[in-house]
Amino acid sequence: MKVLVIQQRYGIGDMVIFTPYFQALSEKIGHPLTVLAKKSSRASDLFEDDKHINNIIDLNYEKDGIKGFLNLSKEIRKWNFDKVFIFNGSLRYFLLAKFCGIKEIHQYPLFTSKDVIFQTAKVFTERYLNKVISSQPKINLNSSRIEEAMKNFNFNKNFKHVVLGVSASGPTKRWAINNYLELAKKISSKINCKFYIAGGPDDENIIRKISESEIKNDCISLSKLSIKEILPIIKNCDLYVGNDTGFLHISSALGIKCIALFIDSPAFSYSAYSNNIKVIVPEGETIHSTSHDTLGRDKISFDKVLFETKKALI
Repeated sequence: MKVLVIQQRYGIGDMVIFTPYFQALSEKIGHPLTVLAKKSSRASDLFEDDKHINNIIDLNYEKDGIKGFLNLSKEIRKWNFDKVFIFNGSLRYFLLAKFCGIKEIHQYPLFTSKDVIFQTAKVFTERYLNKVISSQPKINLNSSRIEEAMKNFNFNKNFKHVVLGVSASGPTKRWAINNYLELAKKISSKINCKFYIAGGPDDENIIRKISESEIKNDCISLSKLSIKEILPIIKNCDLYVGNDTGFLHISSALGIKCIALFIDSPAFSYSAYSNNIKVIVPEGETIHSTSHDTLGRDKISFDKVLFETKKALI
């Protein structure tokens, strides 16, 4: 049985949120799945050790537009898929499945656009499985990778190991770096901590400020590492504190407690799927009102973040 799932969203966090539904489908069908996904979702890294996924097909720019449709259909046809699960309401992917001769097609209602990402996926999957499934993601890692990271990064049990999620997809979603520096200083004055700075190449200016600060000796930057390399490091940590970014969702899926700052993105859609996420929103907002237009980076209570961080580490 050859089964394709299509999840075309860009983000790492998006892919993480869909993980329990892919895994549940694989368990039901009794075969691993092939995932069609954008490279930016880092699906290959996320599913490296997951027995439920055995292949990733990159949905790159060469597969956009009319010519891209033909390129993509040519590649899909090679696999001779028996079933496809399309986690969107796009007519394009419905026609793709038909054009490729896939006999059994399961898809969101056509033209579904605005949705609560985890709820729509959950309802869609449960309708096929005919049973309730958890929305909590789990990233599977080989124990050898976890142990190797523990050894290489010297995870001393006399310290608390905290991921600082300073990265963000845009400046309006990013808590000021000075807040993170002050937070780390205040925590370290009470609790022995090591900080792992979760950011990418685009965050080097921010990371440089940390490397030049008085807490620099307690910090390790992850910006030069791939997501595959970062996963076992985060797995060994005690807490994530940071912006709504892919590292938040990775941490949640690795079973790490998370304090998530939703400054300018839909908090309910990107947090309510997991019991591991404690949400902090701008003053005057709620988990339901915070959206892409909230612009609340200066309205996050530092004292509340500090209180929740200490509480989580004690």
